[in-house]
Amino acid sequence: MDIRTNEPFWLIKNAMPTSYPSLQEDLETEVVVLGGGITGALIAYQLLQENYKVVLLEKRDVFNGSSAASTAMLQYEIDVSLHQLLDQVGVAVAVSSYKECEKAIFNLEKLAKEIKSECDFTRKKSVYFTTKKRDIDFLRKEYATRKEHGFKVTWLEAEQVQALGIEKGRAAILSASGACMDPYKFTQDLLKVCVSKGLTIYDRTKVTSITHDKGTVQLKTENGKKVTATHVVHCTGYESVQTVKEDIVALKSTYAMASEIVPKMPASFKKHIFWDTSNPYLYFRDTPDGRILMGGGDEKFKNAKARNNLLPKKEKTLTKASNDTFGGIPFILDYSWAGTFGETKDGLPYIGKPDATKNEHYVLGFGGNGITFSVMGMQAIGASLEGKPHPFLEYYKFGR
Repeated sequence: MDIRTNEPFWLIKNAMPTSYPSLQEDLETEVVVLGGGITGALIAYQLLQENYKVVLLEKRDVFNGSSAASTAMLQYEIDVSLHQLLDQVGVAVAVSSYKECEKAIFNLEKLAKEIKSECDFTRKKSVYFTTKKRDIDFLRKEYATRKEHGFKVTWLEAEQVQALGIEKGRAAILSASGACMDPYKFTQDLLKVCVSKGLTIYDRTKVTSITHDKGTVQLKTENGKKVTATHVVHCTGYESVQTVKEDIVALKSTYAMASEIVPKMPASFKKHIFWDTSNPYLYFRDTPDGRILMGGGDEKFKNAKARNNLLPKKEKTLTKASNDTFGGIPFILDYSWAGTFGETKDGLPYIGKPDATKNEHYVLGFGGNGITFSVMGMQAIGASLEGKPHPFLEYYKFGR
């Protein structure tokens, strides 16, 4: 599957500091991690911490799939609002999911410091706003629900929202917990640490078949090489639709853009990340070098060609949306790209084994919380491999 188009901002900014070989021989290991994006890096790191022998396979260059298209705007808010999620999955799962996403932001910050990553991890406050009168009641209900369950939130009236630069803002929820990062730099730094701890990485290595025999997993590559393992962990994101039989995710085409450097970026824009209630929604953040990074304008995914053909139109639509929202900060387009992502029915990830009889595990952090869901997956992957219970393996199981 072609899951993005154009070179995203992060790849242009960072180029490609590290190259790994393709697999040219048969090998054996305890665990194979499939996928060299941020999820694969996080899971490989965790498994190494738990003393597993791990090999990571990536069919492209590492970090050249959907992770590269991420805007890395870290929020605890899930694509489904908390008050709606309560109705869908119950209080325990809904509140835990929001709280664990919040913890994941802090855990990611801690990890970035531990590995001394130069990924520009920066804490921000999060602004969930509306410019539409009809959405004010929706926001009020969401604010009350979050407040009831102990989240640090503040209600903002129209004048307070407009003071943040949102010219037509009518109301907003201000959350204390949010962050931004450079996901490419973090992933590359984490993989370097993993290699120093014993991880073997092969990129440009496409797995064409996976079979099971007497408690082992046999993976065959496009060039006929064989990897024998006890477990395989799929960290393949939206491409997992090709290997999971269950219909778990609706694919969407999404679009992102980076502006030229803004000479005088307002302080309020630098201190916050912004997410609006429009459908399809839009989100905004700054970058350390003073750009506006924004995305949204989602469409139902048909195929890569149709997604890519929409990019010129989306450039105009998103540029206008940014200028309409933040009129005091002119958006002059510098970079744009398209990608494919997915939404689950409840906005939650899938973690664990689709088939209890096979040693194939998945960590699939779908939606806008893919990175924080992947951090949560680190807590449960060991239990999944060992066949032990874990709340996340129940909350985010297949067949739910």
